[in-house]
Order: sequence, then C-alpha cells, then structure tokens
Amino acid sequence: MPITRRQLCASLATTALFAGIGPVVAGQPITVVDMAGREVHLSALPQRIILLEGHDLLTMSLLHPDPASLVVGWAAVDRIDSERLQTQLLNGHQVSVVGKQTPDTVSLEGLISLAPDLIVTTAFMTPQGDADPLVERLKQLGIPVVFSDASSNTLADEQETDRVSALDASMQMWGALLGATAKADAFISFFDREMTGITTRVSGAPTVTTYLEVQSTPDDCCWAAGRKVWGELLALAGGQPLPGVTAPWFEKLSLEYLLSTPHDVYIASGGGWASGNRPAIGPGIDPKLGQEGLQRLIDGRVGFSQLTSVRNKRVHGIWTGLITNLPLHVVFVALAAKWLHPEQCADLDPAAILTVINREFAAFPIEGPLWASV
Repeated sequence: MPITRRQLCASLATTALFAGIGPVVAGQPITVVDMAGREVHLSALPQRIILLEGHDLLTMSLLHPDPASLVVGWAAVDRIDSERLQTQLLNGHQVSVVGKQTPDTVSLEGLISLAPDLIVTTAFMTPQGDADPLVERLKQLGIPVVFSDASSNTLADEQETDRVSALDASMQMWGALLGATAKADAFISFFDREMTGITTRVSGAPTVTTYLEVQSTPDDCCWAAGRKVWGELLALAGGQPLPGVTAPWFEKLSLEYLLSTPHDVYIASGGGWASGNRPAIGPGIDPKLGQEGLQRLIDGRVGFSQLTSVRNKRVHGIWTGLITNLPLHVVFVALAAKWLHPEQCADLDPAAILTVINREFAAFPIEGPLWASV
C-alpha cells in the first residue's frame, strides 16, 4: 500500500515522541532554485536531510556550524575520499548509510524509513532527472527533492559550463536551504574575486597541454580527465587536456597514445583512501606519502620516465576532493595555474586561499596540504 505524506508525518511525530525530542519548529516557507534549474518549494528550513552524494556535507559545512545535525542519511560516503574529514564532518552524529556509490544501491523504502523533509540528489544518482522513478515516487509522497549537481557524462551535454556561475548557483541554493544566505553571498564574493585574479594572471599566456589523470594507480593506465568539469577547470588555469580526449568526464587512453603525445605537465590524482596504490594525498596526510606515491606511478609504469613532463620534473598530484567539491575548485585552479604558468603566477599562493576558506567559512578546517609534487 502506498505511503501518504500524512502517514509519513505521523510516523515522524511518533518517532520524535518516543525518542524524547520535540517537534520541529515551524518556519517560513522557502523557495530554492536547484542545480538542475528546478524551482523547489519547502514549507520550512529542512531539519531531516538525506544526501545521496555524501560530499555535499562538506559544502554544507562552509555555511553551517554543525551540518551533520541536519542530516539523517547519506550515500556515496566513500567519495568524500578522506576518513579524517568524514569523521570531522560527522562531528559525533550518527547518520544512516542509505546507499553506496551507484544508483542501484538506493532504495525508496530505506529513504522513507528515515522520514526526511528533504532529499538532495545528483544527476548521477538519479540519472533521469525529474522523470527518474525514484524522484517521481518521492514527489508523489510530498518529499521535496533538489539536485546539487546536474552534470552528466553524456556527449549530448556538450555546452561549456561556466564553473564560476555554477559555484554561485550552488552556494545560493545551499544558503537558502540552510538559512545562511549572507554567508553564502560572502563565499561567492571570495570565490569570484580569487578566480578573477587567477584568470587575469594567465590571460594571454600560451595554453599548456596537460595530462590530467582521474584515477592514478600503477597497474591501471591511463584514465584521462575529460572536457567537462576537470577540463573546464584546467582551461581556467590556462591549460588544456590532451588532444585525443573527447569524452565529457573521463576517457581511457592507450599507453602508446600517451607516450607518443607531447604534453608539458602531468597532474595525477590521489586520495585519503589509498586503495589500489593511489598516491596518498588528502586532509592531514603527510605530504611525503604523496610524493612517494607519485614516484611509484613514474617508476611503476612502463615508459613513464620518458614522458616530457616527467623528464622536465613537472609532475604533480592533487586530492580528488579539489575537483569533486565545487567550493574547492578555486584551490585546484590556483594550483594548476601555478604549475602550468610559474612565471605569471609566481605570487599566487594556493595555501593562502585554503587558509581563508578554513578561517572564514569552514566549520571544520580542511587540513592541508592537499597536493604534492615531484
């Protein structure tokens, strides 16, 4: 038998009564525009949120002092890619896991059982958008759904994205959802100012061809970043992907192609979860481990020592969170600009940008360094 919204609210009230917690205080209705351009109406600020993309909790933490206090369930937790950061963001709260990293691991029943008043999804976790069966069923139950990311790994989505505008829209959405519009506006101003400074520095400089790698392990080469998101950020830093890359998000290249295609800089990716021998780069991790991981990539792959980027000692690595977390894109672009255009960006300080984010916005400081170099 279908569950009605009234039955769902009654269940929440009963749960609250027996748990010894008071009812949610009624607030003013709010309207937000999500990242899919949908206008979504809520009766009040949400108090029981489910995140189908776990790393959205980091974005929330830039606007709310204790975001996990509002979150009852989350999925794709491993994509936070840092055990230390995950623990910090949870801040002692118990949050139920409602799915893993793919849409098929999320069940409607599991979501309903947590009596959410908002579900935050992405185009990856609900790929059919408003027509997705899960989204349609939630709407029938009266549970609001917003998209925190509408990007898609399809060739049909070929239009270039303005990454600065995307950040502005994202923070405006989260600011409205969390009742923190003033802080969201402050972050937008900071982000826009820093990005303008970076792009001004590299304006007019020759574009630097870069092998930007999305999955860096010695035994699995060569996953190149695509034209969307990673490639768009690289362009802001005055770079461009390898000419053979045509896919939106990522593309597997042959080792032969990589070895025969000149490029100036190699940027690998690593994380806090160092499975598969990825370089251990992430919040609070000793930078020497990241450097050692980069060296293993160079030494463990046939022919890599002959790459122009390696011979010229222009090898770097980043924590994946600098790409997967929209507010941290400014740190990645600053790093890439400094690596690609060292003369024009000699005075650029990515660490200082991260310091401002931690000091003025983050509820829980994101411990650096989040990059390494050989």
